[in-house]
Formats: sequence, C-alpha cells, structure tokens
Amino acid sequence: MDTSQYMNMFLEESMENLQTLNESLLDLEQDPNDVDKLNQIFRVAHTIKGMAATMGFSDIAELTHTMEDVLAKFREGELKVTQQVVTVLFDCLDTLEKMVTNVESGSDEKIEIGEIMKALHEIVAVDEKTEIKVEKVNKVETSTSKDTKVIELNQYDKSVILQANEKGYNAINIRITLSQNTLLKSARAFLIVKDLEEAGEIVKSMPATEDIENEEFDFELSFLLLTENSESQIKSLVENISEVRGVEVETIVVEDEIPEQKVEALKIVEPKDIEEKIKETKPVVKKESHKKAHQSVRVDLERIDKLMNMVSELVIYRTRLEQIVLNFKSPELSETLEQVGRTTTDLQDLVMKIRMLPLDTVFNRFPRMIRDISVELNKEINFVIEGAHTELDRTVIDEIGEPLIHLLRNAADHGVEPQEVRIAQGKTPVGTVKLVAYQEGTKALIKVSDDGAGINLARVKAKAEKMGISTDGLSDNDIKNLIFAQGFSTNEVVTDISGRGVGMDVVKTKISALGGTVELTSEEGKGSTFVIQLPLTLQIIQALLVNVGKETLAISLGFIDRVIDYKEENIKRTNGREVIIYRENVIPLLRLNEMLSIEAQESEKKFVIIVNVGSKTVGLLVDSLLGQQEIVIKPLGKTLKSLKEYIGATILGNGLVTLILDVGALV
Repeated sequence: MDTSQYMNMFLEESMENLQTLNESLLDLEQDPNDVDKLNQIFRVAHTIKGMAATMGFSDIAELTHTMEDVLAKFREGELKVTQQVVTVLFDCLDTLEKMVTNVESGSDEKIEIGEIMKALHEIVAVDEKTEIKVEKVNKVETSTSKDTKVIELNQYDKSVILQANEKGYNAINIRITLSQNTLLKSARAFLIVKDLEEAGEIVKSMPATEDIENEEFDFELSFLLLTENSESQIKSLVENISEVRGVEVETIVVEDEIPEQKVEALKIVEPKDIEEKIKETKPVVKKESHKKAHQSVRVDLERIDKLMNMVSELVIYRTRLEQIVLNFKSPELSETLEQVGRTTTDLQDLVMKIRMLPLDTVFNRFPRMIRDISVELNKEINFVIEGAHTELDRTVIDEIGEPLIHLLRNAADHGVEPQEVRIAQGKTPVGTVKLVAYQEGTKALIKVSDDGAGINLARVKAKAEKMGISTDGLSDNDIKNLIFAQGFSTNEVVTDISGRGVGMDVVKTKISALGGTVELTSEEGKGSTFVIQLPLTLQIIQALLVNVGKETLAISLGFIDRVIDYKEENIKRTNGREVIIYRENVIPLLRLNEMLSIEAQESEKKFVIIVNVGSKTVGLLVDSLLGQQEIVIKPLGKTLKSLKEYIGATILGNGLVTLILDVGALV
C-alpha cells in the first residue's frame, strides 16, 4: 500500500497528539485522581500507536504500546501517579517526538529505545506470560532455508496477532526465496506485495519496505500477513509468481495469559480502515447536528504568503491610483476608487486574519519546560499563563519562541529562589512565574514576570565596569537594562539552564529584528518583569511620511504619541545632550538629519515627533510632514541588511522608494 499521500497528515496529527499528551500529563500530575484526563491520555496514546502501525513505523508503535501498559496500571489503580513515573513518561514522549521529527526530516538516524523501554518495563513490573506457539505446515525444502531471515515479533506484534486470531484472521509468516537469476528484484518484490495485499494485510516485512524499494536485499523476503485465507491458498498464490524459487509458510498463534484489561484498547488495522485510521485524532467531541462536516481546510503556508504578497501589491497600486485621480478630479473616478479602496482594505484585513495565529501555539510548550526545570532545581514553581488566545502574525509567532524560552528559564533559575531562602525572607515557599499576553492598539504585549530575587544593582554595575561600560548619568532602571548587552551575565556559575551570557542579547536581537522592543523593570527582593512589545503584523502598517532634508522617510504610527511644533526657545542642553521641554516634561531630542547623515534643509516650520519606545520617550526632529499613509513593508535585501536604522522600504503612490525608520533601534 502507498502511504506517502498520508505522510503529511500523519506528521501533523502525531505532533498535535504528542503536545496534547504533554499537556494532559502535566494536568494528571497535578490531579492524579482525574479519571477523565487519564482516559483522554489513553485514547490519544492509542491513536498515535494506531497511526504509526498503519504507516509502518513499528518502533513508534512498540514504544507507545509499552507506554500504554503503564497508563493501564494507572487506570486499574495498581500504580500511583508520581513525579518519578511521570518523568519517565515525559522521557518517552521526548523520544517519540525525536522519532517523528526524524521521519519528517527523512533522517536515517536510529533512535535507541532500549533504555526507555527498560524503564517503562520496570514500572509495569509484570512477568510476561506470553508463549508463542508456532505450528509449521507445508514446509518446502530449499537449500537456502537455513539462511532465510525470520521476522522477530515484539510485544506490539504479539498483541496484534492475538487480536487477529480472536477475529478469525490467520497470522501467516511467509518466507520467499527469489531465483538467483532475478534481474529486477524490487519489481518482482512489488508484484509479490501487490498480490499479498489483495489477500490480506501485511503488518511487517523483512527487510523493511524502504530497503525493498531501493533493492537493498539479497534474494530472501519475509512477510507477516493477516488474512482470512489458509496457508495452502497463500502458498499457492506466491508460487504462481514467476522467478519465485521457494516458499515457506508458518501459522503464528499467540497464546496469551495477560489480563484482559491490558489488551482491551488494541485494534487490528484492517485494509479498508487505513484512511479512517490515519484521520483518527483527539477524543471525539459530539457536534451539533446542524453543523457542516468540514469547518476548516488545510492550506499550504506558501500559498498564504503568496496571497499576502499579492494583496500587498494591490495596496501599492491603489495608492498609485489615488495619486493619479487627484490630477484628474473626476467625481465618478473618485467614487469608484473609494469602493475599490474599501474592498482592498477588507481583503487585506481578511488575509491578515488568515495569517494570524494564537500565541498558545507557542505557549503550550512552556508548562512542561518549567515543570522539568523545577524538578531539576528542586524548586516549587507555580506557572501561570494568561492571554494565550492573543493573536499575532505567523512570522512573529515563528520567531518569538526562542526569546521567551530564554526569559522563562532565567526567571526559573535566577529569579525564583530555593524554598529555604524564600521562607527565610518571609515569602511563600512556592515561587510564581507569570506569562501574560494582551493586545494594545496595533501592538501585542507579552510580559514575563517572577516574584523572585530581582536584579542586584550593585552586581550589574560591577559587571558593567568590568566590561568597560560606563554607568555615569544612567538611572537605576537603565543600569538594570544593561543585562541585554552582549556577553553580559552576572551569574558566576555556568549551568545547563543559564549563565553563559548568551541569553539576553539573543532576546534583544531577535525582538528588535521583529520590529519590537523589550524592557526590564525589577525590584530587588520582589521580582522582575520583562515587557516585550511586538507589532501584530510585519507586512502592512499605517505610517507617517516625513521629510528630512531632501529625503522622504516613513515612521510607523505604532510608535508615535503626538507631533508638536519645533520652537528654538524650548530647546535646552543637559549633560551635553539636547532636550525639549514639553508640558513640564524633559524629553531627549534627536536630530534625524545628524543621526542619518542627511544634509539639513532650511524650512520655515519644523516639527518634533514624540515617540514612545517601551518606557522611553524621545523627540525626533524632522523638516516637514507629508501625511499619513498605509504602506507595505518590503525587506531591504542582503546588500542593505546591515543598515540597522531601517526596518525596510516601501513604494509610494508616486512610484518612489522610501525607507522606513526603525524607531526602536534609533532610540
């Protein structure tokens, strides 16, 4: 059977089911008496096993089957849900994830499951009383029969055979020897497989299917077939295929004394059920009868990206048309263009929403990570997630995972103190790490906070001086934010979890690359909070167009607080830097022409754009304003990638290319 058409479905469903198992096991560890959760885990594990067996991945099926034995002990009340047992099950899930990842990448690397299988068997601690009784009939004498490979049966195979026997199927081991003169062995093997599959279901082959396809075998083949036909019928069927020199058939009968509960969930994969088996997913939820069967479709990400690019081009040409219409001053043309504009905006919003994904696709991996760290460090940590439903652009979602891992690991390692230290300080013995997300205007905010030790100001100062960083004139909060400098770490001991000084600068770099900002607020002894601001999308934004000298630049409206007139009398100097006094607030002033090496231009009226980056407020001096416009962000490409002052470029309605300022990097 050709299962390649189902491979993508198998990979996606397997990863989803493994994530569900991770989350459910965490819940079960917190509430060991939750029978519904236990049954859900059992069902999902069984789904993974059935899908893997159907696709021919016997190692995955065997490992999941052994894991089911442990889960069965939970259900029967013979085994308690303890931290040690759950840790072994998590190791099992990690191994399964590696195996699925290898299948996805096409890697030939063999994942060793011996150790984890041994650990699972030790937990079950039940003497296997399975005897395999093999009745040999109609044996054909061949000169190579002694060398013919014999299929080894694992526990999963035995269970399948047992269930097959109960349903009236025969499990027949077929050993075939091809003629030494066979030229196209793989083609001949294909004909054999085709005929056997018409008679039943091949559940195992030796060598593996891939080796047979690649002709990586001698002249012997072995198959384990589930069929309603007799041995003589199967033997006759194979003997009638040309270039087959010898056939041996054996009936496999499994006599089992394992308790009935142990095999209650096993199912035989019947030929007609393959497609349905693969589509088997999480526990079935009853749907209301009036709902349609298919509420969603899977779409390749490349297609969505192409659609997004086409809509982006549409926005550019719409802006160009608006520019042309201004010259003609035709009411009919203006009205039609307004309708086109509304439709384009609706289409753009729709495509944006299609690209959006909830943050829980990233957040759902973190509870397991915090649990493992707390076990490793012997700390009790209460991990709280809020706002996981907040949606972000897929591009942002793909990149935000790594920075959040760094921040959470630091919170658990550096932030939350050991129990005895917390008790001595009058805190609760259980530390708290919070991950909160919410939407604010055109931005998404993600906060990572802990109630731990906070940042030690003296240690940060000492480390900064050691690295040659001056702290003169910096506020306490600015000094604490120096931890984002490259190679900066106040941890004296390097552990597997943190302390190498490569975490925080990676966080800053990654978030800046996404057009976002990250800022730290911390109080020693009370905890720390990292606030990440991210744009909801990276494709189309509202921007203010300004003139600096003879150059036109774009500034994202997401950063702009307000625009004020430039008055020379309001400009003061402090610590050698220019500031502007506005409503009794002192705001640092940046002259964009000086920062960007653009020749200044005399103008009667200049403007100061007040921008907010995190908690910092800065004024940007520009020569004139051109108005607000919706722009499409285009990447600068490899040649101009080193220009950190810009996040990209856009094409205006008049056809000119304009650079978009990276306000975060400038500030």
